[in-house]
Amino acid sequence: MKNIWAFIYNYFIIPVLYITVRFLGLFNAKIRRGIRGRKRILEELILNAARLDKTKKLVWFHSSSYGEFEQAKPIIKELKKNNDLNILVTFFSPSGYENSKKYPYADLISYIPLDTKLNAERFIKIANPNLAVMMRYDVWPNHILALKKANIPCFIVDATMKEKSARKLPIVKSFHNNLYKNFTRILTVSENDVEGFKNFGCTANQLKAVGDTRFDRVYQRSVNAKEKELIKDNILKDKIILVAGSTWEQDEDIIIPVFKKLASVDKNVLLIIAPHEPTLLHLENIENEFLGSPAFRKNSLETIRFSYLNNYNNERVIIVDSIGILLTLYIYADLAFVGGGFRQNIHNVLEAAVYGTPVLFGPKIDNSQEAKELLKRGGGIMVNNKMQAYRQLRTLILDEKSRKSKGETSHQYVQENLGATDKILREINKII
Repeated sequence: MKNIWAFIYNYFIIPVLYITVRFLGLFNAKIRRGIRGRKRILEELILNAARLDKTKKLVWFHSSSYGEFEQAKPIIKELKKNNDLNILVTFFSPSGYENSKKYPYADLISYIPLDTKLNAERFIKIANPNLAVMMRYDVWPNHILALKKANIPCFIVDATMKEKSARKLPIVKSFHNNLYKNFTRILTVSENDVEGFKNFGCTANQLKAVGDTRFDRVYQRSVNAKEKELIKDNILKDKIILVAGSTWEQDEDIIIPVFKKLASVDKNVLLIIAPHEPTLLHLENIENEFLGSPAFRKNSLETIRFSYLNNYNNERVIIVDSIGILLTLYIYADLAFVGGGFRQNIHNVLEAAVYGTPVLFGPKIDNSQEAKELLKRGGGIMVNNKMQAYRQLRTLILDEKSRKSKGETSHQYVQENLGATDKILREINKII
């Protein structure tokens, strides 16, 4: 079966993937950036690698996108701080690569090449890592096989295996059976994930539950956030602050009318809304939603964009028109609404929970064990429609004791799950 899968993957799946990506690149600017960025990556890697001190060991970290790289950052920072070695960081997506070019703890930053057998073997030969660490799920078969062939240890970190994972489908499972056996260590988020990987023939020596570095990362960033002052105290004084983060239009269809109703009965509520994609059109649409149609202007709310806060004049809504500051903004929240739950998949609830904030979200949380656990404990609150959202927010605004109790539950959940980074580092240090 191993040879059959190698034939199918290299002569059918990879060519189809290549053609599909090239075709989609005609219509999608992000994909085009990825195509352009890969044109000379092996040549550039040769030039950049030549500048490294070859007496130092090299650890390669690969992430699909910027989100997965956030989970790698606590590991890389501590690894670099305590060891004299080189770090190579690679990405599949342009967003990850472009937003990480100046990451200070990496010695080399690159795209991962298209996963052909030749590309993978050349890439591994040039990089020549002493250890490869794949974050979460983005594992490319030919690169894994090239590492195995070169006798280079390879880890998966923050690994998960959901009960209903598509990887468990009969034919697909056979493919992954052959893939996972090539990993030296698979470090999972939970014991349930360990059991999930055992179904793929992984051995006890390969598997270990160590936790999730996302908890460490949000905690680390929250500590740094407390040293910043993004919003002046006079704007926040005597206000109840609702921060709605990473919102899509479907989330805004709920939270905007709900907040307008809240604002009509309580003059002390302030909304900070950070759309997931703060494009000019999206920002204008949000502003128009708060302004309302001419017939209903008496119910309108004045808004101000975050970049113009120096001109703040008692506006009830602050619209965040930049990226990368959301986790810091949650520090001001008395209540948080995390977007994605009314669209497809909820975003990271830990970014709000770390500050001891009750977290509201929509019903689509199957992708997030953290949202499910917060809901179970009572620090998270699921709302299915506008009426539920209004009732929950209104209750929490009026009931300070309940608000603080739920916030403390959220904070305690994060605190209980810190420490995955140290456990992962111990496993890495056994190798390097």
